[in-house]
Amino acid sequence: MKNVLEFSKKHGIAIITILLFILLTLTTDSFFTERNLRNLLDQQSTILIAASFMTIVIISGNFDISVSSIFVVSPLFALLVENATGNIFLALLAGISIGLAMGAFNAIVVTYFKVNSFIATLATSFMFFGLGYLISDRSLMRPMGDAYQQIARTKFFDITSATWLALVMVIIASIILTQTRFGRNVFATGGNQEAARLAGVNVSRVQAVTFILLGGAAALAGIVSSSRAISAQPSDDFSFVFSVLTAVIVGGTSIAGGKGAVWRTVAAAFFLAFMSNGFNLNQIDPLWQRIILGLVIVIAVAIDSWSQRKNV
Repeated sequence: MKNVLEFSKKHGIAIITILLFILLTLTTDSFFTERNLRNLLDQQSTILIAASFMTIVIISGNFDISVSSIFVVSPLFALLVENATGNIFLALLAGISIGLAMGAFNAIVVTYFKVNSFIATLATSFMFFGLGYLISDRSLMRPMGDAYQQIARTKFFDITSATWLALVMVIIASIILTQTRFGRNVFATGGNQEAARLAGVNVSRVQAVTFILLGGAAALAGIVSSSRAISAQPSDDFSFVFSVLTAVIVGGTSIAGGKGAVWRTVAAAFFLAFMSNGFNLNQIDPLWQRIILGLVIVIAVAIDSWSQRKNV
């Protein structure tokens, strides 16, 4: 019985996702079509890029609410540089660099000034959103040339570059977390900071690096999104981070830190995408969609809380 429970905890989200995929394939004619599946992959690319690295941050024992603001600001800065220089590589470098810089700012506030990560990144979100309005002069920004839109729209084997970029970032995040000393230190830090310090882990450095990595990933996600839309505009919309956090939490990463896996976050992202896609294809009222999504999140958090109590 114990082995069954352990297997369910580890692989449950993957099993549920596969079962949902099969159910929708059998019951919804337009679900299992080449066009729909490619659209699903493309639409999930930005969530996967950011959620993979959000998983690392949460495992380390922190949150980063500023992901939405980095997602918004980075493409604005990239387009500012692209409009000024016409150089797509400089634009990409600028967009990702400002994302890394914002991640570093979060790291300083959390690790040096010891501010709670949820409060700190909520506060920096408003700062970064404001920066976006300054960069764009409160207006919609568009690329000058065609190269910018190719960042997300170029196709290889009939699959968009946005999807390939997401795959690469998921693999990188997985390798960092499971195959490196830094990844082991992330788990140790999230599991028990004091024990990690006594074992020689530089906890502050580990946590700082996780914020910086997520800043770069969120910036790339924003650039991919703006490339797909062929535009970017300032906003103070937090919806992106909610989608990212939902994938991470439903994927079983412990909000207390110390436990989680990138592959489970990916499985959860697709579970949520399949669920939303199935709702839309079957014309389920959006009100009920929100209620059911909220219920799924509550169940995921409740399971995590129950698991934490069992381990005490």
